[in-house]
Amino acid sequence: MSFPRTRIAALGLLVISAGLLSACNPTLRSHGFRYTDGEVPEILVGQDTQASVMSTLGNPSTRGVFETDTWYYISATRETLAYRRPETRDRRIIAVRFDDNGVVSAVDEFGLENGRVVAVVGRETPTRGRELTILEQILGNVGRLPTEQFGGEQNLPGGAGGPRTDGGR
Repeated sequence: MSFPRTRIAALGLLVISAGLLSACNPTLRSHGFRYTDGEVPEILVGQDTQASVMSTLGNPSTRGVFETDTWYYISATRETLAYRRPETRDRRIIAVRFDDNGVVSAVDEFGLENGRVVAVVGRETPTRGRELTILEQILGNVGRLPTEQFGGEQNLPGGAGGPRTDGGR
């Protein structure tokens, strides 16, 4: 059974079109613990303890760096479309604060609208001295002789550029 060239070309075009269209579908990825629809964990201020929060929500995503008595539960949904950079579509952060006795003192919830864009500075700290070109680095030691061939003097720290303290001995 042979197919005419037009049918093969049409079938090839259909396969390529399906492949291109499937590349345009967004991919959603969830990070962190996601609650089922309609299920909202209830944490009672003044009643729940660290143990009850741990049994309800599990281990926290992170703990406060300076406030070790604050636990953060972070979940996010990111969307990736073909070759583009992923975009965060949804974020939920629950901050649970505990008092000195380990009892919940406050529960705060933050969303994507509470986030801030942090500008990263790409500057570098300059080093002292001059920068050498590649040619200077390759040919930098050509013509220099080792110091032990000239009287056996020791190599002093800092390149032996200052006066000697031992009287030249």
